[in-house]
Amino acid sequence: MNITMAGNPVSLTGTLVKVGDKAPDFLVKNKELGNVALKDTKGLRLFVAVPSLDTPVCDMEVRKFHKEAAAVPQVETIVLSMDLPFAQARWCGAAGIDTLTIYSDFYNHSFGKNYGLYISELGLLARAIIIVDAANTVRYVQVVPEVTHEPDYADVIKALNALA
Repeated sequence: MNITMAGNPVSLTGTLVKVGDKAPDFLVKNKELGNVALKDTKGLRLFVAVPSLDTPVCDMEVRKFHKEAAAVPQVETIVLSMDLPFAQARWCGAAGIDTLTIYSDFYNHSFGKNYGLYISELGLLARAIIIVDAANTVRYVQVVPEVTHEPDYADVIKALNALA
């Protein structure tokens, strides 16, 4: 898939997951620097990949999903970025975000690489939404073609409601 960052083409590393794929494993860090793998997450999961919480679009997106996903209580919303866990905790505190799970892919980029979302030349995640069901099957994929743009929220919420 071809994506851009501020109009400039960037490369995604790995193979982008598709609907119907088994969700690949990953190893990310939580706010205490502990390891978290796919097996540590359960149920219907909304994975929200963003480049950095400290950018205006990412900030807006995560706040929107904080509000919208709360309306679908059977869903665990998991936000992933390349921010250090300390920066993520600071951002969550400042933003008043306490119901989302936030993980960092800074350590080995395994989420980004295994899901085909790692922008190698920037060391960031692409802006993407992936829904994984309780059987670890990928049920929805949306990669935003221009990283500085927001996702199609309505389409994501429609997919979540159909799966919940």
